Amino acid sequence: MTVGQDQEKINLSDPQTVTIVKIEGDGVGPEIWRASQAVFEEAARLSGRQIVWRPALAGEAAFKETGSPLPEATLNDLKHFRIGLKGPLGTPVGGGLRSLNVALRQALDLYACVRPVKWLTGVPSPVKNPHLVDMILFRENAEDVYAGLEWPAKSSEAKKLIEFLKEELKVPLAPDSAVGLKPMSEIGSKKLIRLAITWALRENRPSLTLVHKGNIMKYTEGAFRRWGYELAAEEFGGQTRPLADVVPGSEDNRLIIKDCLADNMFMQVLTRPAEYSVLACPNLNGDYLSDALAAQVGGLGVAPGANLGDDLGLFEATHGTVPPRAGLNIVNPSSLLFSGALAFDWLGWTKAAQSLRAAIAQTVQDGLMTYDLARYTGQEPISCSAFGEAVLARLR
Repeated sequence: MTVGQDQEKINLSDPQTVTIVKIEGDGVGPEIWRASQAVFEEAARLSGRQIVWRPALAGEAAFKETGSPLPEATLNDLKHFRIGLKGPLGTPVGGGLRSLNVALRQALDLYACVRPVKWLTGVPSPVKNPHLVDMILFRENAEDVYAGLEWPAKSSEAKKLIEFLKEELKVPLAPDSAVGLKPMSEIGSKKLIRLAITWALRENRPSLTLVHKGNIMKYTEGAFRRWGYELAAEEFGGQTRPLADVVPGSEDNRLIIKDCLADNMFMQVLTRPAEYSVLACPNLNGDYLSDALAAQVGGLGVAPGANLGDDLGLFEATHGTVPPRAGLNIVNPSSLLFSGALAFDWLGWTKAAQSLRAAIAQTVQDGLMTYDLARYTGQEPISCSAFGEAVLARLR
């Protein structure tokens, strides 16, 4: 389950030694980092590589120290070194940002959020056949309702927009409505879908599904679907085929392009997960669906994430800061650990990525789990730090 990168785009001066921008994050961030950092370093060392960490600030800790939740120095470091690994971030009250994660994606043009979902043997699951879940979700990361184009009810901006809609487009809205815009561009949608198709072809996946609600939102999500089929035909015509052209029993191994309504997709991934491999989604659909998929394989504590641009990758623990559990040394560091494996994939450090995933899997199979998983098995949970030590021991 890899997300690789073109090494010429990264243009690393020394691919054996790489500087990674390290953002510990807020809440439980520092403790999952304490459990993970030595693991990353050992996986790299055993594969003949070396990591140099570049600490950087973002979130509540940055706000306290610099007065900004997203200092310019942090953005500059990420642009310069082109790879970062971060814990969860809290958006401080009064920080001037709706969401710090969205701000990072927009500032660095990280247009794709990539979430692999695959079950580990021994992890408790609420579904009967979690072993059938093996998908990777590509979510458009900058547009849709997450663009932040909304205004509160009765504000001057909302009143102006409501008046414009009424007078110019003959669209009546209640005058006390809050209003927002849902931009979805052809260029933004195609960048995301292009990356998803490229990955699916490289990894020899059987199908790619465009997830949308185009039956209702015909000119935004309906266009996402149409642009996806167009892109596949125009740029990957010899390597893909639409589901409508599939002949049962044929030996045609081209990547199948299909689509599914977003609401139906939630049912499909529960009842027929083996029929889905790569998902390409608009922003909001992808946000919902990635968490729903994670629930089938152990939850957000084991769910990795990557935010990718053309030549920059920011890898992250996908769960929140979890303030009630901060400092208790009980959270699962696997989301950060697996995100580190994604970062190794992106760098082309295949051996390091594989050995790290194998060590995590072996730890779980040996019955060593943090509270989030052990509570469903009746086993005695181990601490966050003990889990990191167990993974480190299995690496060696």
